[in-house]
Amino acid sequence: MPAKSAAQQKAAGAALSAKRGETPKSKLKGASKSMLESMTETQLEEFARTPRKGKPEHVTKH
Repeated sequence: MPAKSAAQQKAAGAALSAKRGETPKSKLKGASKSMLESMTETQLEEFARTPRKGKPEHVTKH
């Protein structure tokens, strides 16, 4: 499932970096912290790899 917004894509990229040990987990906040705990590396890669072009910065919740 691709990211629906640029913010979601960025959060997935930060969580993926922490999961791989490239960034300290203590630097994560909010969505990226919960993504780290709840998603696999493969899922994070899929979200982070989503092209940002044409994506809104944020998507409102319904």
